[in-house]
Amino acid sequence: MGKKGGMPIFKTIDDYINSQSEKAQIILKELRRLINETVPEAVELQDYKVPSFTLVPDTNPKQQLMIVAYSKFVSFYPYQNTIEHFTDELKNFELGKGTVKFPFNRPLPIELIKQMVLFRKEEISKGLK
Repeated sequence: MGKKGGMPIFKTIDDYINSQSEKAQIILKELRRLINETVPEAVELQDYKVPSFTLVPDTNPKQQLMIVAYSKFVSFYPYQNTIEHFTDELKNFELGKGTVKFPFNRPLPIELIKQMVLFRKEEISKGLK
């Protein structure tokens, strides 16, 4: 049976990451690093009670990436259009609406994640024109 009650509210992304299992922390930290490395101007924020990243500063914070830890995987939320664009490359991963699940027992597809982050940033930027 799962945990009871609402999700705790964390003051910082570091607090969120540090509260997770050791396996989840490794993936969360790597995803955070990849996002910040790929888009250095990304703004980190704690939204929806989970680590979130606004890729284009001064845009709607709802247009963001999110990373969320679960018991056996970390979900990366780059939005549905991104998932659909990279469907072939993601065929070996479990997908959900707007999310890809990265299990603890597999290496992250680093270059693919970077491509997805850049695709999402471009998609947001196009919407500003």
